Amino acid sequence: MYQSKAWTFGLFIVAWLCHSLLLIGAQNPITNPEEVRALRAIKSSLIDPNGNLSDWDRGDPCTSNWTAVFCYTTTLDDGYLHVQRLLLLYRVLLHMNLSGTLSPELGRLSNLKILDFMWNNISGSIPKEIGSITSLELLLLNGNQLTGPLPEQLGYLPNLDRIQIDQNQISGPLPKSFANLNKTKHFHMNNNLISGQIPPELSRLSSLVHFLLDNNNLSGYLPEEFFKLPNLQILQLDNNNFNGTTIPANYSKMSKLLKLSLRNCSLQGPIPDFSQIPNLLYLDLSSNQLNGTIPLDRFFENITTILLSHNRLTGAIPSNFSVSNLHDLQRLSIANNLLSGTVPSFIWENRALRGMEKLTVELQNNKLSNITFTGTAYLPPNVTVWLRGNPLCSDSKLAQFCVSQPKDNNNSQSSTNNTSVCPAQACLPPYEYSPTSPVDCFCASPLFVEYRLKSPGFSDFRRYGHMFEKFLTSTLNLFHYQLYVDSFVWEEGPRLGMQLKFFPVYDAENSTHVFNRSEIQRIFDMFTSWEIKNFDIFGPYEIISFSLLGFYKDDGANSPSSGLSKGALAGLVLGTIAGAVTLSAVVILLIMRMHAGNYHSLPRRHHSSTCSIKIAGLKDFTYREMAVATNNFEKSTQVGEGGYGKVYKGILADGTVVAIKRAQEGSLQGVKEFLTEIEFLSRLHHQNLVSLIGYCDEESEQMLVYEFMSNGTLRDHLSVSDIEGTVPGHVSTVVKGTPGYVDPEYILTRKLTDKSDVYSLGVVFLELLTGKLPISHGKNIVREVNVECKSGMIFSAIDGRMGSYPPKCVVKFLNLALKCCENKTDARPSMAEVDRELESIWHMMPDSDIRSASPMVTNSEKVATPPSSSSIVKDSYVSSEISAIELVSGVIPSITPR
Repeated sequence: MYQSKAWTFGLFIVAWLCHSLLLIGAQNPITNPEEVRALRAIKSSLIDPNGNLSDWDRGDPCTSNWTAVFCYTTTLDDGYLHVQRLLLLYRVLLHMNLSGTLSPELGRLSNLKILDFMWNNISGSIPKEIGSITSLELLLLNGNQLTGPLPEQLGYLPNLDRIQIDQNQISGPLPKSFANLNKTKHFHMNNNLISGQIPPELSRLSSLVHFLLDNNNLSGYLPEEFFKLPNLQILQLDNNNFNGTTIPANYSKMSKLLKLSLRNCSLQGPIPDFSQIPNLLYLDLSSNQLNGTIPLDRFFENITTILLSHNRLTGAIPSNFSVSNLHDLQRLSIANNLLSGTVPSFIWENRALRGMEKLTVELQNNKLSNITFTGTAYLPPNVTVWLRGNPLCSDSKLAQFCVSQPKDNNNSQSSTNNTSVCPAQACLPPYEYSPTSPVDCFCASPLFVEYRLKSPGFSDFRRYGHMFEKFLTSTLNLFHYQLYVDSFVWEEGPRLGMQLKFFPVYDAENSTHVFNRSEIQRIFDMFTSWEIKNFDIFGPYEIISFSLLGFYKDDGANSPSSGLSKGALAGLVLGTIAGAVTLSAVVILLIMRMHAGNYHSLPRRHHSSTCSIKIAGLKDFTYREMAVATNNFEKSTQVGEGGYGKVYKGILADGTVVAIKRAQEGSLQGVKEFLTEIEFLSRLHHQNLVSLIGYCDEESEQMLVYEFMSNGTLRDHLSVSDIEGTVPGHVSTVVKGTPGYVDPEYILTRKLTDKSDVYSLGVVFLELLTGKLPISHGKNIVREVNVECKSGMIFSAIDGRMGSYPPKCVVKFLNLALKCCENKTDARPSMAEVDRELESIWHMMPDSDIRSASPMVTNSEKVATPPSSSSIVKDSYVSSEISAIELVSGVIPSITPR
């Protein structure tokens, strides 16, 4: 009676669970259908040569995680999910490389906040329909081939914070409607073909911070109304043509201005008195036709750069250029003017420069007649003064100042990895030393970010490098030591490009030292959502690439993850069914215990498989059969052990000798993955591969049953353990696979590809050539052989016990092995290419056309039998022992231990 009631109650619970699941399935949120149609229309207007958007043809954008589509985590009032961000900039480490045009259907993404098509090859015009996306905050279209005028409709985006259309071929005037963009802080429109007058109406932009329209075809005059802009920090209009007009005198009232750059703008007239601008950092008025004297009122002390060269300025060098007034000055350029009088040495004297700081003073090609020294005539370290082309150069005592100015060699710099105390190449790729870690020789896997300052307020980055690192890491909520500026380079603009490396936090309890997925996502979101606030001296930034290499490659497949997150989707579903699952599990366990009765259970065994399939040619063994074959997995039957688990020699009921690989508990896969692997292995047939006979899958037991190799392993014949080091009695590993053979990318991603097998095969090739273990005494065979090859000692890597061999063949075989072991997956050959290369090497062997033999195979096991003596013709290169090439050819020779 009790059992009957339990069964009835259990069936009721299962029925309720099924009903709940069906109800949830009916209520699962989906993406707004109109937005789904819009996304498909957007894709149809694009050319996607790399197939990055192939998943846009299936499933739901938000719940199926379409590439580059990011959705709100909850439904809106209409009951649908909506697209929040469209980020078509990156996929893994590559740019999308999209071309085609922008679809007008973009306007149907009515709740979109970020539209990002940066750094593609998209042509055509900007659709006016984008102006209907009233929720849009970031419009990022820079770095494409867009043409045509700017739509008036863009001026009616009430929430727009940033418009970036720089580095395109956009033409026509600036729409007056842009004066309505009251929330827009950033106008980045440089490097286009925008023409005509700057609308004075733009002076109503109360939130405007950065106005970058350099390298366009602007004309007319500089609107004097711009002095009314209350928050303007950067006004950058270089390389336009303002037709001989003047700089408005009231620009000196721009109290928050940090940078004014009007280089090569065909401006005339005097330089306004900018002494009322307290925080001016950077002034560039060079290459105009400005005249008159340099204003005598002092510049403020924090200015770094004054560029007034190539004008028609007259008079004397003002006394306000003294080092005591301008202690942050990095570059003063007033060359190629009509300045006269003496050069005051107080410009550079008593200047205390630290480390890599420098001061450059460019005074050449003026009418300067002498230098008045207040102290020594020698220049302080890191100070450079150029005076060539002035009358004073006729004085031989001043020759040091009058040499020709060389090309600037400080345009770029690579940081040095200060890890000299660490052993060379001790970090296994993709790990590398964290140069600024508080712990010496800390190996970690970094994130790579290409970053650019679009309008920095300095001329020399080295003084501000430490400040930049502190600013960026604090904004990203990282420790200072986690950021390393690997290199930087000044680019046309001037803009400052940087290669950044972000290292995970050092954790003494964790040996992996990699970023987890959520941390990658957080950092990625902060960069791509422009959540890094502006810092005066550094100005606006842009991200060029967010490269996910090595372990992180799969984490970035969707930049780095898109759509509705799994956590958010789970949150919508799991809350409803958690109770049902828990209660059902309890009831089912109770029922199973009642019916266990006298059934004898074995350790770790469940009585049935949750999912099983029949695979042709393979036997589905029971746990009991495996236990009987190995005498209940007696220790004496164990013949090996690896990352997957232990290997036992077993004898089946019909007398067949088999090798049984039993997964240890930490190596268990999901049932689906296990059966998929079995199905794949069952299709592998080759005379040099042991065959899979069957498998055992009883939930917490996963075993593979192979033919037994009575002659032992390849390793048994390549080495004697006391030469290479004691073979460990056990292996401690997080991932499945024997250490040394495992693809480095698999260590993090847990995903195997055909290139993972290529890596493992490459390690075997290196074993054959060197006779060494994959890992011995802390040394990795791949790295060790690479080091020897790069140092020109190729043949020192070859095992001396091999005897004589044809050098060309060995070199080619070695190169193939190293190619298979490339750290980057894409750099490795395919298995088909490996096969072709082996064939090529085989035919290079002397008398290779007659070197053949047929193996002899018994019914129960593969036994390597030597070919007849008449089947092989030996030559002067071939030793009496087996050559490496024979082991990878179709021949199965006998192997004599070295």
